[in-house]
This record gives sequence, structure tokens and C-alpha cells, in this order.
Amino acid sequence: MKVQQPFSVLRIMFLALAILTVSACGDTAALVRRVTYPPDFQYVTGQELRSSMDRLAFQLQRLDQALEESNIRQANQQQEVLGILRNIERVGANLQAGEAGSNHPFLQDHMRDFVGSVSQARTAVSRNPPRYYLAGRVAGGCVNCHKINR
Repeated sequence: MKVQQPFSVLRIMFLALAILTVSACGDTAALVRRVTYPPDFQYVTGQELRSSMDRLAFQLQRLDQALEESNIRQANQQQEVLGILRNIERVGANLQAGEAGSNHPFLQDHMRDFVGSVSQARTAVSRNPPRYYLAGRVAGGCVNCHKINR
């Protein structure tokens, strides 16, 4: 009987090895990889990131101009500021979603908060009478992040 025990242990080891080999060649490895490995890194050139940030900076410059004291009493100011905030929100959401920021850790961490503050500002501006305070803080959010990120 002692002779058969090592033979059965070898059988079990061989069976386990065969199962592992077959499962490694199948879809099981892909499922395990999704859980154990980070997502594939998608390299974004500096030019792509700069162009998205340039679009964002242009919209922020327009927002600053629309919020200047000389423009405060204009009849179309509310619609202009709302349009600019929508553009800022769109560019920020694209950066957050991965267009150029998916592998940029600073954008991953802070762009969601920025887009949320832009959304709050848009809601405040759409009220009657409009409230522009949060819209004025949107540009400050960019300045704060860029000071931290230096």
C-alpha cells in the first residue's frame, strides 16, 4: 500500500498542474490580469495635454473678461457666463475622462473636484438673479492647482 500512496500524490500533482496550465491559456488569465494589474498606460504627448489646457485657459480668460466690473450690468452677461462655464465643464470633463489626463495623477486626483465646482458655479449663475461669486472662484481653482503642482 505504501507504494501506491506516492503514485496517487503524483497523480494529484499532475492533475493540478494540467488544470493550471489549461486555465492559464484560457480567458481566466485575462480576468485575473484585470484585477491584479493596473490599466494599460496610454502615453499622452505634452502637446496633447497642452492643447487641452490651452482650451481651458482660453475659456477661463473669457470668463474673467465676462466677470469684469465693466461687464457686470450687461443684459447678456448671464448667458455669456453660462456658455463659458459649459465650455469649461466640457473641457474639464474630457481631461478627467482620459482624453489627456487619464494617466496624469494630478489630473486624476483633482479634475473631478474642479468640474464639480464649475457645475455649482453654473447652477448659481443660472438663478434669477444670477450669482457670480462661484464663477469667480473657478479661475482661482486653476491657480491653486498650478501653484501646488510646480
